[in-house]
Amino acid sequence: MSKDKKAMNNQVAFKQPLAVKYNVDVAVMGGGPSGLAAAVIAARQGCRVLLVEAQNCLGGMGTSGLLPILMPFGDGVNYYAGGFGREVHDKLLPAGATIPGHPYGKLLSPIRVEGLKRLYDDLTLTAGVSLLLETRLVAVECDQGVVNYVVCAAKSGLFAVRAKVYVDATGDGDLCAWAGAPFEKGDANGEMMGGTLCSLWMDIDWPTVRKSKADAEEVLIQALREDHSILPQCDPHLPGIVEVGPAIGGGNVGHCYGVDGTDEKSLTEAAIFSRRLLPAYERFYRARMKGYERASLLATAPLLGIRETRRIFGDYVLNEADFYRKSVFVDEIGRYHYFIDTHLSKPDWDNFEKHLDLRKKTLSTGGNYGIPYRCLTPRGLANVLVGGRCISTDRAMQSSVRVTPGCFITGQACGMAASMMAASGKDSRSISVAELQQRLLKIGAFLPNAKGVAAPQEKTADKNQKS
Repeated sequence: MSKDKKAMNNQVAFKQPLAVKYNVDVAVMGGGPSGLAAAVIAARQGCRVLLVEAQNCLGGMGTSGLLPILMPFGDGVNYYAGGFGREVHDKLLPAGATIPGHPYGKLLSPIRVEGLKRLYDDLTLTAGVSLLLETRLVAVECDQGVVNYVVCAAKSGLFAVRAKVYVDATGDGDLCAWAGAPFEKGDANGEMMGGTLCSLWMDIDWPTVRKSKADAEEVLIQALREDHSILPQCDPHLPGIVEVGPAIGGGNVGHCYGVDGTDEKSLTEAAIFSRRLLPAYERFYRARMKGYERASLLATAPLLGIRETRRIFGDYVLNEADFYRKSVFVDEIGRYHYFIDTHLSKPDWDNFEKHLDLRKKTLSTGGNYGIPYRCLTPRGLANVLVGGRCISTDRAMQSSVRVTPGCFITGQACGMAASMMAASGKDSRSISVAELQQRLLKIGAFLPNAKGVAAPQEKTADKNQKS
């Protein structure tokens, strides 16, 4: 049998009429922090908005993924995640979504998951967003750069969604990639950062932990140098366990390497491996860390933590040089700063030393960098915007902007731009960026370079652009 005939025998033609269940102004695919922000902001501008989320709650890694802590919303002077992000931040404690008097300072917020779920529900529903949980994007129909409709799958079966504007907040860039936008994955060899199955822990003596002031990563490094068999893999990188309640901890513990978040078989193998890995960390903490002598693994997250997959190429690729230059852009929709947190692609002492050097270097770098609107406009697509961890960046910058406050910044800009596109009938490159900035300023966005009469001089690192 020829190769062509064999390939045809491994394919089926699937055809069926699909009901258009939703016809809206803005369809947001993905209900993590960027999709949540995009949907709420667009709805508050008067748009008919549909928000589609695969899990049974909004929030992505902060809820379904049991991520234990929210990274900085600002630097103590500037509120980078102003607007929607600040609204969330201000409501965390009243909503029971964080703990009072925590030891992590004003810039970091431990997560109480159930409170955060309810907060996100309330923000979405009070804005008038139509919400579908446990519903997945499965296909995109695009013609000459214009997405005509998307196909979703839920318990009722397959159905179509039509919108004037689509926002890809899937985290993996599914909508953009399936519509034909260019992208890249991982490093130069296609290797991606290790994932983590976050967890909940019980019976931790937090007063003793705080008193000991021991750093779990430093203790683990020494332990691994003495005995590699402490863990199933020689992985010295340990973000650690965060206090999220009396005797309760949220664990960002362990890595699964070689996982591809766009491949279901790889995700399956990584989830199983991670569940088998965590008892070794339980033994390590009990044996080596004061205050954890009775600590027990209580639960693992239903959603595996994936740090990177696709990065969609937009009209500008935010790059590492922009981080150090604190770049200013005439079309910036926000500014942010978080260190370049590139986790290892494989457990390796040499790579870990490079990670430590980069962590130290970028933690000590002050200031903030601009995020241009052009990072949200996928190449080749007219009525699609992209927000969250898969916006147009290089790998280093993705490691900085991918955290929750950064996703709030890009998500709210997508929502505001989408509302302007839907109202005017213009594509993503035809709306007024100056008007977009003014609208974002009105809701509290941090845009110091958009306030002056004279446009700021653009300071970028265009020589590092990728095609």
